[in-house]
Amino acid sequence: MKISGAQAIVKSLEYLGVKDVFGIPGGATLPLYDALADSKIINHYLMRHEQCAAHAADGYARASGKIGVCMATSGPGATNLVTGIANAYMDSIPIVAFTGQVPTHVIGTDAFQEADITGITLPIVKHSYLVTDATDIPQIVAEAFYIASTGRPGPVLIDIPRDIQQQFIDYHLIEKVTLPGYKPTIKGHARQIKESAKLILESKRPVLLIGGGIITSGASEEVFKLATTHRLPVTWTLMGKGGFPENHELSMGMIGMHGTKTSNMAVQNCDLLIGAGVRFDDRATGNVARFAPHASIIHIDIDPAEVSKIVKASVPIVGDARTILKALNEYLSEFEPKANHEGWLSQIKKWKKNYALRVPRDKILKPQLLVHTLKKMTAGMEIIVTTGVGQNQMWAAQYFNMEKPRHFISSGGLGTMGFGLPSAIGAQVAKPDALVIDIDGDGSFQMVLQDLATIACYNLPVKIVIINNRYLGMVRQWQQLFYKGKYFAVDLEKGTPDFEELGRAYGIRAKSVKEYSQLEKSISEMLSHEGPFILDVHVEKEENVFPMVPAGAALDEIIGGEAK
Repeated sequence: MKISGAQAIVKSLEYLGVKDVFGIPGGATLPLYDALADSKIINHYLMRHEQCAAHAADGYARASGKIGVCMATSGPGATNLVTGIANAYMDSIPIVAFTGQVPTHVIGTDAFQEADITGITLPIVKHSYLVTDATDIPQIVAEAFYIASTGRPGPVLIDIPRDIQQQFIDYHLIEKVTLPGYKPTIKGHARQIKESAKLILESKRPVLLIGGGIITSGASEEVFKLATTHRLPVTWTLMGKGGFPENHELSMGMIGMHGTKTSNMAVQNCDLLIGAGVRFDDRATGNVARFAPHASIIHIDIDPAEVSKIVKASVPIVGDARTILKALNEYLSEFEPKANHEGWLSQIKKWKKNYALRVPRDKILKPQLLVHTLKKMTAGMEIIVTTGVGQNQMWAAQYFNMEKPRHFISSGGLGTMGFGLPSAIGAQVAKPDALVIDIDGDGSFQMVLQDLATIACYNLPVKIVIINNRYLGMVRQWQQLFYKGKYFAVDLEKGTPDFEELGRAYGIRAKSVKEYSQLEKSISEMLSHEGPFILDVHVEKEENVFPMVPAGAALDEIIGGEAK
């Protein structure tokens, strides 16, 4: 029996196990949406902006470990996906984006709502397809999912002209994908693994640094075994948060610009740095020329282009982090753990005491206290935190400790304001029984607040906690510290809506908190409410995020961070 290209897309998605997609229809995707309407397997979530559809697919992928799927029409629909695709690319998140395209016979004529989306997204996708024959659809969809999820994950785009969606074909399943030119390295080189083991056994001041690759590869158990067996203190990048339990005695906190002083001091004074699933980006390293100056560096990453790209590795190992760490643990098991660095651990313990992150106790509504209280009141719950970008993101990363992977979802490499709300939608769809909290900023939230409609439409029980300081807070902080306090284009006091009233306008329960005395009661009310909830918390306007490594400085030239 012949089916249309659009039906072939839907049938292929069903075969691949796709249950949820996020998107907005348009003229160039009408055939696809007509076919999607007949699916009894796939749920479609109508977003209110295509960028949010991409971010929702991204959040879905991060929370579930599966591939996120988004859809948009041609022209502006497709270009609206670009920021979300770039965000997924920078953080190595597997999503597949389907875009409609004008009919093949008018491509290149500047037809209505035509855009060369494969060309536009070329630098920000792992791979892309422009479908010119509907018979290729089953193969292309299967390849796209395989490419997106293997090796170093990333977004894949499939652009499908409207007439190709309407073309009829004899459908056939693609049960196995073979791409001769695409063979990601999974196993690490045995000699390099042995050399790494030798360095670990001989080191006196080791540090284990984990990144997003640990989350992606599911390597948390191997990280835990390596760290606890050999008494390795652990730090992480923003993307690695949750890869090692933060309440463990070997945890030092996040590294980098707004990392803990303990982590940054440890990296600057270690004699061995084991980087697993990290790319040593500028926010983590500070001044690269002065990064970990006394250390031999083991760099484990699945992408050979990342190894020694920024920080030269003494022992480079290309491959899957989980596979390599498992092999490393097995090899190390042949040796008695020496743990000859108790003096080092004692020093780290002193740093942790002296430089512990401080929770304000002056009964003033400060953002650190808000996040700390939220964490305390959700203890023991299955909770996923998403964030916007800016000060809210850093306070969440600093004060909301995580014990498991895939429970902290944030925009890392691209730093996309507005990511928190739509990624929370995706995470909630992926994990319907989890408590999903978007810790957002008033500036970040206002970039995407139209998708409150999506939350209301599907009654998604997302909790939105707005750290409302009436500023573009991180920009204001930099202007204060490095531009002589000359604030410009950062004041949001005028024009910002009443978020409590806004919530009600969307049919979402909401509450504003302006006094410390109201905080715990209001959080309790939010947590006990079964549906979506907006908690608008007005905090100190000019509170800054510390510790902080100024741009161009070394990690040990950190501002703030002393315990009081």
